[in-house]
Amino acid sequence: MGKELKELTSRSENYSQWYNDLVIKADLAENSSVRGCMVIKPYGYAIWEKIQSELDRKFKETGHVNAYFPLFIPKSYLSREAEHVEGFAKECAVVTHHRLKSDPEGNGLIVDPEAKLEEELIVRPTSETIIWSTYKNWIQSYRDLPILINQWANVVRWEMRTRLFLRTAEFLWQEGHTAHATEAEALEEAKKMLNVYADFVENFMAIPVVKGVKSPNERFAGALETFCIEALMQDGKALQAGTSHFLGQNFAKAFDVTFVDKNNKQDYVWATSWGVSTRLIGALIMAHSDDNGLVLPPTLAPHQVVIVPIYKQPEQLAAITEQAEKIMNLLKKAGISVKYDDDDTKKPGWKFAEYELKGVPVRLAIGARDLENNTVEVARRDTLTKTTVSADNIEIYVSELLAEIQKNIYQKAFDFRTSVTREVNSYEEFKVEIEKGGFLLCHWDGTPETEEKIKEETKATIRCIPLEGDQTPGVCMVTGKPSKQRVIFARAY
Repeated sequence: MGKELKELTSRSENYSQWYNDLVIKADLAENSSVRGCMVIKPYGYAIWEKIQSELDRKFKETGHVNAYFPLFIPKSYLSREAEHVEGFAKECAVVTHHRLKSDPEGNGLIVDPEAKLEEELIVRPTSETIIWSTYKNWIQSYRDLPILINQWANVVRWEMRTRLFLRTAEFLWQEGHTAHATEAEALEEAKKMLNVYADFVENFMAIPVVKGVKSPNERFAGALETFCIEALMQDGKALQAGTSHFLGQNFAKAFDVTFVDKNNKQDYVWATSWGVSTRLIGALIMAHSDDNGLVLPPTLAPHQVVIVPIYKQPEQLAAITEQAEKIMNLLKKAGISVKYDDDDTKKPGWKFAEYELKGVPVRLAIGARDLENNTVEVARRDTLTKTTVSADNIEIYVSELLAEIQKNIYQKAFDFRTSVTREVNSYEEFKVEIEKGGFLLCHWDGTPETEEKIKEETKATIRCIPLEGDQTPGVCMVTGKPSKQRVIFARAY
């Protein structure tokens, strides 16, 4: 493991390679034999399960229920909403046949030309169209509203330039799809779910985010408004950590979903959709980890604590194990997830390096001297510091330490973001500052032409128009025309 750690590229040397090394060496995921797709390994999937579990609880607390809709979408459905089809057309995987057969010339299997589908099916890139075609059958009256449904699923967006977790042809996500009787209710829902995401990312992932609205150029295809949370990674690039879309009546009109309101008038239903994906694992890695490996917030670590015995004689192990089991029981009763690693094929030094690489928040080591003194050596992953504490009331000490680590990881990310967030007032200054990375707060005249010019010349995009903070008007840094408020520019993943 010492050798493997040396092979972990440093962030300063090559951030992109460091990220790829870490995903693979920490056993989170690997590239599969299917181009553009990844295998999420058990340790990586355990993190996703924690993300799923907490978000699922939050969704249900806000009145949502889970359902499941088909993976396949008739091509005609996708083409009903013009902006939507234009937004996804180049990323779609298309099913054209339903059967294979043996090649008469003996070259294995071929597509049976007789098995061509009457209408091609799209492997879902997102589910608005199939869900709204279903909602048409469910909604007749205002009594049927609101519908508050979430789906945990996989989607396919045909990416050619991929990166594990951040951009793959197939990925896992959740997508909420809600139907409402009024515009106000739908807007309230879209904002509510944005706040759910922000709360989760800040308090569980320990990543500070900016809540905002996307510019028209950056909106979800088919939405009237896209709300987002934007996070900043350690290399100074932004990452969109979640989106919530106010869809207006666009999809209801595309699929003729109407209802009779309380005044006995017919109207189209109002809609939202919102989602986060396994991209959050990429954010987790890039926001916190260091040159020694992963740094995981305790709330999302598969094991919050690992106990490593240190012994020379087998009889010492039996006594250490007895003490370790007492400590494990105390920790488990306190709601702390703990692993005892008594694998005798690996030395303690190897284990220390492995759990450091895997980002386990707290490591406890128990040796013969610890047994004599009733102590435990405690190492914390975030600061790489060690201390020796009494084994009495160890569960209280560790509980408080985990809370402190969670807070410290967030504060470190917050302080970093603050240090690289700055106001820029001229386009010349902008061109210099964007090379340094970070969030640049700039005035923009609100036109897509200016936005596109900046993107083409600097590769920076408007990450969001912040919903909170300074809303003072000014003049655009490029054109000198009036600007309603500063927006956040950054280069992004």
